[in-house]
Amino acid sequence: MSYENIVFDVKEEIATITFNRPKALNAINSALLEELQNALNTIETSQDIRVLVLTGAGDKAFVAGADITELASFNPLQAKLFSQKGQAIISRIQSLAIPAIAAVNGYALGGGSEIALACDFVYASENATFGLPEITLGIIPGFGGTQRLPRLIGANMAKELIFTGKLIPAKEAARIGIVNKVIDAEQLMDKVYETAGSIAAKGQVALRAAKEAINHGLNTDLVTGLAIEVDAFTVCMTSPDAKEGTTAFVEKRKAKFNGKLTG
Repeated sequence: MSYENIVFDVKEEIATITFNRPKALNAINSALLEELQNALNTIETSQDIRVLVLTGAGDKAFVAGADITELASFNPLQAKLFSQKGQAIISRIQSLAIPAIAAVNGYALGGGSEIALACDFVYASENATFGLPEITLGIIPGFGGTQRLPRLIGANMAKELIFTGKLIPAKEAARIGIVNKVIDAEQLMDKVYETAGSIAAKGQVALRAAKEAINHGLNTDLVTGLAIEVDAFTVCMTSPDAKEGTTAFVEKRKAKFNGKLTG
């Protein structure tokens, strides 16, 4: 598939999806969602992709929300279908077997913040801005913001951001737990790929098991979560990478994981 609204690239086991509507500040429309879905299909079926990075074209925006021009034309049924579709596609980022990193390089508003919230963690440039300003349009977040944000930063803080629609800078987003690290804009992608490369070098079975255990465990009680961890740990011990990792430790050398899910 040829892409017009995103750029999809794979290099050295790291996939990058760049939202590419810079004239519209990379705003989300139906066509962009379709292309994002197609790229995620490719990622899900590949054993050679070990980390996903999401970012925005240009230096002004990651994703500045939904395309209001399109949104304003929707009737209630079209709005419901758009919200359901956006939720389903963005939820796939969270449920990917591989880690997903958001590299936020400008405005991450509305759907942009919701995409970032679905990633495993967020690195942001110093000029990044976050917010869920839908309330100022007379609507609410529709791509998961009312659910993921309170789970990440707590209900009271999330309510303040959603009820006021206020925008916050990257450093404030880091303080309240949305962003992991704030980086100089010129160094953002280098730092993101440095971290992505470090993750990609780890055992693939262990990475998948860790993400699954964390994500599933967060949605249950502690006792059940601990049982999930036991099962995931056991699966890891059956993998070739576990054999390599433990052997390398005993032999006092650096492990060389083959990146395969099977022998």
